[in-house]
Amino acid sequence: MKIGVAAALLALGVPITPTLAQQSVPQQLTLEQALDIARANNPSFRQARNDADLADWDVRQAYGALLPQASASGGVSWQGAGEQQFGSLTLGDLGFSSQPTYYFSNYALSLTYRLDWATLKGPSRAKADRRATDAQIGVADANLVAQVTNAYVETLREQEAVRIAEQQLENGQLNLRLAQGQLEVGAVTGIDVGQAEVQVGRARVQVLQARNALETARMRLLQQLGQPMGQEFEPVTTFELTEPQWTADELERMALSSNPTLLSRQRQRESADIGVSAAKSSYLPSMSISTGISGFTREASSTDSQIAQAQAQVSGAIAQCVATNQIYSRLADPLPQLDCSRYAFTDARRQAIISQNDQFPFNFQKSPTQVSLQLSIPIFNGLSRERNLEAARLQRDDLEEQVREQEIALQADIAIGLQNVTTAYESARIEEQNRDLAERQLQLARDRYQLGEITFVDLVNAQTVLAQADADQITAVFFYHDQVTALESLVGTSLRN
Repeated sequence: MKIGVAAALLALGVPITPTLAQQSVPQQLTLEQALDIARANNPSFRQARNDADLADWDVRQAYGALLPQASASGGVSWQGAGEQQFGSLTLGDLGFSSQPTYYFSNYALSLTYRLDWATLKGPSRAKADRRATDAQIGVADANLVAQVTNAYVETLREQEAVRIAEQQLENGQLNLRLAQGQLEVGAVTGIDVGQAEVQVGRARVQVLQARNALETARMRLLQQLGQPMGQEFEPVTTFELTEPQWTADELERMALSSNPTLLSRQRQRESADIGVSAAKSSYLPSMSISTGISGFTREASSTDSQIAQAQAQVSGAIAQCVATNQIYSRLADPLPQLDCSRYAFTDARRQAIISQNDQFPFNFQKSPTQVSLQLSIPIFNGLSRERNLEAARLQRDDLEEQVREQEIALQADIAIGLQNVTTAYESARIEEQNRDLAERQLQLARDRYQLGEITFVDLVNAQTVLAQADADQITAVFFYHDQVTALESLVGTSLRN
């Protein structure tokens, strides 16, 4: 049996993100197109997919940790004029006048390189985490496929329900015409016509309810696709009722290589293995090398105090020179006199003081360069290393058990799922035969009613039996497709042609 349905127009009007552009959906929507639209627009799946970008940056950061760290800094500052204190003394006590306003600037460049085993293993661990993230996105994708497929099939189910309800309305209207014809020839009373009218009224209510259920299913599918409400669409993909030909061993092999949850746990276990190795690195030494250059400027707003200090120094030197010459002249054997004129404060020296003060902001004086090498060997840190290593091992062991648990669960779930699909197929075939038989019984009941061999109640009973057979057939057929969808989720790939 084939279940086919046709589809309408769906316009993307509500952007999920500021960069999400609107798309046009084909008028007839296939399941594959619905899945593509959902992957591009479903908010939950887009959130899961965004984790891949962060995982990629984690890998880049792990490689970046293998490179030296460099930093640069600089600044300017201002110090106002005033009397500066040194302990219990001031500049005035030391013979200096109050200091002028000063302007300062500085820069510093530093380079640091640190290396340990955890840093060396960083890229491998980040790559393993990225594979685990990709596997988690695979789980989200599998869930999205199952949700969209279920919503798509539900729309088909409700559309078939509308078709059956409308068919029941047509049958009720046919029964009404039969009753009216029998009344005209006097074969029945008006009671039969009244019962037929009640049957038609009930059929119209069922059509109304079926159409409401169909609209609800459409909106749920739009929700899964990340689309605005109020859009018309008709799915056109057909789902065939085919006898299951798969074996449990075949499905298990497919699931072991494709089941998203199993793959996710396997990737998490691989990351945990590297985590154990990283935890062991806390027993190994680490090395760091650092170097840097720096400079500064210092400029006074006025050089008067500096010139005064220089003049005072020259005066002191001249006084010392004169005193020395006096001592030399009083010796029994006088020594040659010193030339005190060489200590004169010249304009050249005054200009040199002014020039040396002109430094702010970029005439830096370089500070001494430093290079340091440090080797750190851990000895005892309060058993935190042992605790962290044991925690990493236990996490890895837990993930190994989760992988084994998932493998066992897959074997059981696949066996149960295959049995459910087989049972659903056989049930659908039986319900199809029951429906054909009920339809023949209804036609026979109509013929006999026209001949006056049965009452209108008997005719309504035959109609009721057909309606129930139609409903049971739809339930059985779509239950089969639901079970196939569930089995596809376990296997991790499509089982439908």
